Amino acid sequence: MLKIATIVVTYNRKEKLIRCLQHIQDQNLSTDIIVIDNMSTDGTQEVLKSLIQNHKIIYKRLEKNIGGAGGFSEGIKYAYNLGYEYFWVMDDDCMPKQDALSKLMAVNNRKLNYGFLASKVLWKDGNICTMNIPRKTPFKKVIDFDSKLVTISMASFVSLLIPRKIVKDVGLPIKDFFIWTDDWEYTRRISQKYPCYLENKSVVVHESASNKGADIASDSISRLKRYQYLYRNDVYLYRREGYRGFIYELARLTDHLLRVLFRANNNRYTRIKIIFKGTFDGIGFHPKIEKVD
Repeated sequence: MLKIATIVVTYNRKEKLIRCLQHIQDQNLSTDIIVIDNMSTDGTQEVLKSLIQNHKIIYKRLEKNIGGAGGFSEGIKYAYNLGYEYFWVMDDDCMPKQDALSKLMAVNNRKLNYGFLASKVLWKDGNICTMNIPRKTPFKKVIDFDSKLVTISMASFVSLLIPRKIVKDVGLPIKDFFIWTDDWEYTRRISQKYPCYLENKSVVVHESASNKGADIASDSISRLKRYQYLYRNDVYLYRREGYRGFIYELARLTDHLLRVLFRANNNRYTRIKIIFKGTFDGIGFHPKIEKVD
């Protein structure tokens, strides 16, 4: 039997985590579960104690919050060291359909020598979840959600299947990203060496707060500071795509600046300052890519 580890990264969302775990346990293909807790303070640890006693769940509570990027890096490394052959990664607000994993493994059984497999991600209303639309290329979103298999270059950590040999080859997600773009960077690193696919028959529901991507022009003041990570990490990602990546990122940054100038209702200076701060941080950003033994 194949050893599959489902890796769930969580932080202060115990209600959604419990539902996520129930969906994983209801899969028609057996999988072990590893929960990486970014030092939640909402009682997650206490709630999971009873679940761990009755179900095969490995719970690893980190000593500090190292962000989603750090959580996924730690989770994959932990599962790798335990000897698992496949890593199915997701956020704690991902609710996979009952056959989501088996549909991915059916592709695996075709011996395609792939790098990763991604599920189709819907939002709560049944529409495509916009923040999790994979990229056909680093510059173009997928528009085909009907074909069984679609070749892609980048995908999110909301239901992603990665074989052990790939982790051994390319290493782990970059911890230093903290949040945002860690999944784009990791999947792009993989797709530069291996063919990767979206399996539209494997479906999950992402229960995010809204069905729209991050937008510094409209987001609340309390969330603005985290956008420095977004711009820093995106600049790092696209500067590795050469001249085309430079043009793409320049156009994107210009668009975001214009959005702030003409659409933001408050704190325009702060929002613009964060865009520039993250951008300049990204130019000199050289994070370490950790390898596994």
